[in-house]
Amino acid sequence: MNDPRFLLPFEQGLVDMPSENVLVMRPVDSFGLHIFPTGTVLEQGFKPTRDALLQSGFALEPRVEQQFNLALVHLTRSKVESLGNIARAARMTDGTVLVNGAKTDGIESVLKHLKKVVAIDGVISKSHGKVFWFKGGSLPDWEKAAGMCQNSAGFITAAGMFSSEKTDQGSALLWPHIKDLKGTGADLGAGWGWLSKQLLGLADITELNLYEADFQALEAAKKNAADPRAVFHWADVTTLAKPHEPFDFVVSNPPFHQSRKADPEIGKAFIKTAATILKPGGRFLMVANRQLPYEATLEQYFKRWQMLEQTGQFKVFEATRPRK
Repeated sequence: MNDPRFLLPFEQGLVDMPSENVLVMRPVDSFGLHIFPTGTVLEQGFKPTRDALLQSGFALEPRVEQQFNLALVHLTRSKVESLGNIARAARMTDGTVLVNGAKTDGIESVLKHLKKVVAIDGVISKSHGKVFWFKGGSLPDWEKAAGMCQNSAGFITAAGMFSSEKTDQGSALLWPHIKDLKGTGADLGAGWGWLSKQLLGLADITELNLYEADFQALEAAKKNAADPRAVFHWADVTTLAKPHEPFDFVVSNPPFHQSRKADPEIGKAFIKTAATILKPGGRFLMVANRQLPYEATLEQYFKRWQMLEQTGQFKVFEATRPRK
């Protein structure tokens, strides 16, 4: 939940709220948004969170490029990404930029970075975190550091994306087990597209649908897995409905957390979705961290399933005959 500490500079009269042109970057829910004026723009590129914010009444954009009178930046789990967001907000803001975050999100380190390059107008500590603010303007080239670039394997990625610096070991483990796939299929949680790129190298695949919740990761996938057979969907996999034409196969390396704590419910929802969108004779192949308990869920949604491989870190499953 958005911690109420970001309200304090306004409630204490330390920062004035403009009557228009306000940006809130990376809000995680609608708590506290009532203080912002009509016309405030919320920037949120994570589809499930974006969908939950639709009831807030504010404009929602996955990524913004315009001028504002005030900006509030909530930190993400990636320091490089957060610094890039702060620099972008400062560039787009004529007035005050506020930064809000918990200690576990690195707010102390981020504040130290900002103190080296800009005058901080105020800091409030509360609830194991801080909110601080400064006058917008030019900052170091943190935007470039957080932007799209080639990683060590030659793929386009950016800070904040899952396994942005190198190919994920789980996906690499899954790849040998899916080299015989053909027909139309889906990659659930496609990320920046490594697994989809490999699949599109198979001549017998006629169409591949990439479903990804992270807007920026999907933009990277469009570059990495560029192919006329690829169809890109910015979507919450956990809420997908049955398509008009079910798929011959589904592959997935599902995320296992949205915060710092592992959450197997996400992977379980991916399994349910796979069963929903597959043809009766389709195949589902997934890789998961070894400690996550997905076997009972596979049994619940598929009539047949088996573990194809297990290592010290991962396990690979195949499931067929989805239960309807």
